[in-house]
Amino acid sequence: MASPDTPADATPVPGDRIAKVIARAGRASRRGAETLIAEGRVSVNGKVIDSPALNVTASDRIEVDGAPLAKPEAPRMWLYHKPAGLVTTERDEKGRNTVFDALPDDMPRVVSVGRLDLTSEGLLLLTNDGAIKRKLELPATGWLRKYRARLKGQPRDEDFAPLRRGITLEGERFQPMTVTLDRQQGANAWVTVAIREGKNREIRRAMEFLGFPVNRLIRVSYGPFRLNDLKPGAVEEVKPRVLREQLGMTSPGEAKAKPKPTRRRPAKRPDARK
Repeated sequence: MASPDTPADATPVPGDRIAKVIARAGRASRRGAETLIAEGRVSVNGKVIDSPALNVTASDRIEVDGAPLAKPEAPRMWLYHKPAGLVTTERDEKGRNTVFDALPDDMPRVVSVGRLDLTSEGLLLLTNDGAIKRKLELPATGWLRKYRARLKGQPRDEDFAPLRRGITLEGERFQPMTVTLDRQQGANAWVTVAIREGKNREIRRAMEFLGFPVNRLIRVSYGPFRLNDLKPGAVEEVKPRVLREQLGMTSPGEAKAKPKPTRRRPAKRPDARK
């Protein structure tokens, strides 16, 4: 167990922060792990710790509530078709039903990649791995998210020009959106919208700015992952091979395949007779 009092200019301490290790084992989120530590429920090598500012290695014995910490799980991810009426939080202070309440009983502990608000539907990515969550949520990653939106009103294609250029609402800049007017259906219109940022209620706020409130919003894809015909409330695990191909993720202890060395052919000798 490494000391938390190592000077800043000293050699980097080996291992990982204790909260990260607990989260990777699926026991709690990083924040939840810090709470467990503050409550005196975590011990390392038989000693109760009270600070998350601690690095541990594979040789350290970690216990939570007196039980040995499980080994890290392989990175996994699921596609979930979120129905409307569920909040994307682990606990809701208003007592509303959450996405995690609705998941199958045999699901391991997972976190969501981003959020869908209460009335929104469609594709929500779930993972047991914090690295996957952070990688997919990073603005720099720029994963394209596509939505089908039903708008109240009869918009024309040119009405969406401001969104295609990018707008600023209440001091917040929205990057350019791709908006396609699909069809008019009575008093409503269906559009397809593609964004890369996923700011809070971004599409709803943008459409309301134009005067076309959104009365239904369905996310149909997140990067390379698609909703397709997944039924509301259904969960489908992403194959490990797809995770490796799309995200470059590997299981604990699994080395990435090294490219085979290219064998250079000797240059042909010029024919002296020519």
